[in-house]
Formats: sequence, C-alpha cells, structure tokens
Amino acid sequence: MKILLINPPHESIGSRMPREHLPPLGLLCIGGPLLDAGHAVELLDAEFGPMSFDVIVREVVKHGPDAVLLGHSGSTSAQPIINDITTLIKAKMPGIIVIIGGVFPTYHWQQILEENAQIDHVVCGEGEEVALQLIQALQDGSALDTIKGIATRKEGRPYRTPPAPTLQDLDAYRIGWELMGCNHYTYWGQRKAVVIQFSRGCPYPCTYCGQSLFWKKWRCRDPQKLADEIEMLKKTYGIQVINFADENPSSNPREWKAFLEALVAKDLGLILVGSIRADNIVRDADFLHLYKKAGFERFLLGIENYDAVVLERIKKAGTVSKDKEAIQLLRKHGILSMATYVVGFGEETTRDFINSLKQLLSYDPDQVQLLYVTPHKWTPYFEEVRDKEIILTDQRKWDYKHQVINTVHLKPWLVIIYVKLIEVIMQTRPSSVMRLLFHREARLRSAMRWYTRIGRRVWMHELYQFFFVTKLSKQRMKMAEFWK
Repeated sequence: MKILLINPPHESIGSRMPREHLPPLGLLCIGGPLLDAGHAVELLDAEFGPMSFDVIVREVVKHGPDAVLLGHSGSTSAQPIINDITTLIKAKMPGIIVIIGGVFPTYHWQQILEENAQIDHVVCGEGEEVALQLIQALQDGSALDTIKGIATRKEGRPYRTPPAPTLQDLDAYRIGWELMGCNHYTYWGQRKAVVIQFSRGCPYPCTYCGQSLFWKKWRCRDPQKLADEIEMLKKTYGIQVINFADENPSSNPREWKAFLEALVAKDLGLILVGSIRADNIVRDADFLHLYKKAGFERFLLGIENYDAVVLERIKKAGTVSKDKEAIQLLRKHGILSMATYVVGFGEETTRDFINSLKQLLSYDPDQVQLLYVTPHKWTPYFEEVRDKEIILTDQRKWDYKHQVINTVHLKPWLVIIYVKLIEVIMQTRPSSVMRLLFHREARLRSAMRWYTRIGRRVWMHELYQFFFVTKLSKQRMKMAEFWK
C-alpha cells in the first residue's frame, strides 16, 4: 500500500520561534513497522516553511498515496489544522483513506468522527502495532471489528473497538529514521538533531497531566539497544543533539543508570537534553557524574507552583527543598536547569505573582519558562475546572503559551504583563547574566546564548500576539460547555 505520513504545520509559538525543527518522532515510529511490512511509505513534513494548505494538497496529489496518516505531538492545538487539511485533501482525492492519531484524537474520537466526514479512521493510543494492523486490513479488505485500538464508523455511526494492549516491548518495532530524508532537522543552535524516547509513561498521578492515562504504564527500552541506536544516528545521519521526549526517563534508576553507562562507554560526544523530576535528580546524586559524561547539557524541571497546597491538590508529589537541591546538584555537575512554572492553577492575585517571583529567584535556575495551565478533558484536573470560564475558544492556541482559563482577580492583559515581567527579571538578574557571560564551559555559554536569543523573540511575539492578534472570547463560556 502507498502511504504518506503528514506532519501538519502547527501554529504553536514553540514551533515557529526557534526557526529550527525536530523530526516528528510519533510518525517515524508508525512508519518503521509499515516499511518493514513492505508498504511504500514517505513523510511530508509540512512544518518546514511552514507549508500552506494549498502546497500540502498539491504535494499529496503529486505523491498519489492510497492513504494519508496524520498526527502531531501537540495534538490538541493541531487538531483543527488537521481537520482543515484533510477536508481539502478529500475534496481533491475522494477515494483516499484518511487516518489520524495522537493523544487528542484518542480521547475525542467520537466528536472528531461526528464532525469530520473526511476522516475515516482514528488510531487510539500507541500506534505502531495498531496502525500496522489497520493498514493491512484495509489492503486485504478484511473486517475492522477485530482490530483493537481503533475508532471508525459502523453503519454511518462512530464506534470504537476495545483498547489495544499496552506495547510491552518498546524495541519490538523500529523507528523509521530513513523517512527523515533530506529534511534538515536541527536544534540547540542549528545542530543536527532528533527526538527519541528512552521510556513511555509516568508512575506519578499529576491531575493536570495525561501521560499516565495515555501510556498506561511506565516502560523503557533496552538500555544497550538504545545506546547502539544513538551511536547509529551519529554515524549514519551525523546527529549531534538528542532531545529526549520522555516525561520521566529515570523512573527506574537501575535501567536509567545502565543506559547512562552504555552511552558513557561509547564516548560519542553528543549533546543530550530532556525533562526529569527534581526528586529523581536528588535520588541519583551519587551517579550524576554519569549524566554529565553521557552528554546531558540541560534538564527541564517542572516546578509548577510555589504553593504547597496547590502542589498537593494537583498531586505533583514534589517539595520546594528537593526542587532547590536538584538545581544546585545539576549546577555542581555542569548541567543547566530550566524551571517551568505554570500560571492558572489557582485564582492568582498580584501577591501570588510576587510570591512566584520570589520562589523562582530562590531556586536560581539557569533558565525559566512560564506556561499557562491548559486543561484537557481526559485528565482528572478537568473535573476541578469544568465550571470555570474560558477566555480563549480558538483551540489552535491551546498550546500552554496562551491563557485559557479566566482569572477572577486579574484581567488577562495584567496576567500576561506579570508573566513577561517575571521572565525578564529572571533572565536579567545578575547571577543569570554572569553565567551567560562567564560560565566555565564554552558549550554551556553557547547554549544559554542560543536560548536567550529565542527567548527575546518569543517574549516580543507573545506580547504582540496578545495585544494585536489574539481574539479573546467576549462571550464567557464554561469549560464543560466548550468540550460538550
């Protein structure tokens, strides 16, 4: 079967501002098994450019596939774009099969199929095995009822088959790296880069996060096999930077340490970046030197909030003392820390923003990123905020960089001013500037300058978009009403 994987253009600020792009790991994971099964598979990465809808449709017609498969890591905000693209594709090629997948479609499959006649099938959950079985059944003309993990139509009405079993062996299907083709994927200052996963899932039940629900359970790849694959990526594709997509790669310290040791033994000279829990950094204090030797240059730490009551309510399971200790330990071992802080968990006042700033200053991270809480219907947190008003009904902007939930005590324009002011203070405080200019490692100085340049563009762009482009809803709507 001739298959075209499409990575749709995305309006997220994070996608556009760096002027760098990482390969769509999810689509490559789907593509590898399809290639190995003998299907003709190609990737159309419409993030480059980004491509206009007309260009995408022309490319699809030129490729002439039997089926198109679309997905995006930012699936909530990307779904309206996917709806528009597939409508145009189907109008030009009525006989083409349209399949989509991702986190948002997994939970909103019924709404998507009811409102989008052009979308034929939805892959729910992990897609490697499910997409392969679906394509094979479509090629053979066999019934779809026996395929677990899909949503489709039966007698014109949407229905979903039972969930597919969790993929136990993450090494069972290979990633189709060759689908990257001649696309120039870069990160960390125009260095050739890819996204990869050591693990899937997270054992922590944070109420605002859907990772533990979507991936079901924490699993990891074979440490040595992944180290071998990373070595291949450097030697075959000239990769210099590995960005780990894991939510929580170090959940199993034994497997994580084995992976670090395998990388250290190869001495590849790569740059590694990723996300990790602060308490796991503290737990691994005795072998943090392996993190550095393996190549890690920065970890994102989810600080989320300064209020212990809020952290308890959202089941963050973190502590202020461990957050601070983790940042100090990373600095001691020459690894940058980025603290993410989420606005909107409570009914913030000016005093709350002052306290948030004080907390971040006391943490003294190398970099900060302020985000807005973005409730998803499938998370437990949704039940807490279902009756709250939303001020942004454009789903394409539900990307954590736009305020969604209305704040009772502060106008939205004041919230963004506070957010931008905190970012400026944090990035221009003396300790941050001194590290930017005089850090003992030239590679880390370069990394901080790269991030600072992007940060300036994002800072200006967000303010401009808020005051001159983004249209906030004038008619107040409750969260539950928006997600009917």
